[in-house]
Amino acid sequence: MFQKILLAADGSEHSVRSAKQAIELAEKFSSLVEVVYVIDGQTAKADVLHATDKLEIEKKRKEKLKVVENLLIAAEIEYDITILHGEPGPTIVSYANDNAFDCVVIGSRGLNNLQTFILGSVSHKVAKRVNCPVMIVK
Repeated sequence: MFQKILLAADGSEHSVRSAKQAIELAEKFSSLVEVVYVIDGQTAKADVLHATDKLEIEKKRKEKLKVVENLLIAAEIEYDITILHGEPGPTIVSYANDNAFDCVVIGSRGLNNLQTFILGSVSHKVAKRVNCPVMIVK
């Protein structure tokens, strides 16, 4: 049923809980999980300002996903990690729809509470526009 699961992650507690739910689904359906981390303009600027070189930026971004990756490894789930650039909601929607995922798993909140308050929830935007089932994890 769910052969290809998209897991949106940003290093927040909600994305770790989402990873646990994605793992449960993947175990039941022998699914591939693709972890997607979207870097918006504000995050990209902050990364550049606080890093000494490109390798350090990449290392810090991978560290944000390390907990999620470790959960997938421990559960022996086949996975890929993709880093995208853009506004999180539309970028996740576009990627999910263009790559024929069977399910999207996303946390109800991420790291950027101000953006959530002002612009609306990324998870809400994804749920409204993705062409497959969406699991929003609290």
